[in-house]
Amino acid sequence: MDINELVKIVKKKLLNQIIIESINIEDKSFLHKNHKGNQEGKYHLKIIIVSKELKKMSKIESNKKIYKILGQELKEFIHSIQILIN
Repeated sequence: MDINELVKIVKKKLLNQIIIESINIEDKSFLHKNHKGNQEGKYHLKIIIVSKELKKMSKIESNKKIYKILGQELKEFIHSIQILIN
């Protein structure tokens, strides 16, 4: 899977299951390029979400919800994920 396809899937899944005012997903895979654990086909994503729904939750609860929604992608295509909720 390429990064553009992964971003579309992640965005669609999150928008379908969380009330989101805006979402921005950035490819930060270059940050892991020379790391020992870096794997081909695994990406580092930075997700910036504006969501009143998530903002009402604790940081741990909101992150758990996102991780649950993206479970399959995290197993197969995402090496690292950074989540910022505003």
